[in-house]
Amino acid sequence: MENHFEPHFTNDQLRSISSIGLAHMGDAVFEVLVREWLCAHGKATGRGLHQATIRLVCAESQAEKAKSILPLLTEEEAAVFKRGRNAQVHTVPSHASRAQYREATALEALFGWLYLSGQRERVNELFSRMMEEHN
Repeated sequence: MENHFEPHFTNDQLRSISSIGLAHMGDAVFEVLVREWLCAHGKATGRGLHQATIRLVCAESQAEKAKSILPLLTEEEAAVFKRGRNAQVHTVPSHASRAQYREATALEALFGWLYLSGQRERVNELFSRMMEEHN
């Protein structure tokens, strides 16, 4: 039986996924990590939990957090990040600039790629670095 909670795509399979597809997956991965982090750190309760999640997963926040990990990326990770940043997005949320949205999409593509390639430890390492300022 296939384990959908812990996928491990081959390099060929990963290359066949569009940048938008990787970002779609990474968006979900990032949100799950944020929700777990908020619960574990007791940062919010009840209705405030939803608002805290929204503040951390919005494009502006993701773009800012991406800056803290860029120097840590391997050559391959940086290539995936750039591929995500160059993705053709057709709509940008009104509360984010196009540049912020591109950086957020790049971050999500990276997280999607890492997750689908089975690199959970690396996802955790990068996410932890991004969240250090919130501790």
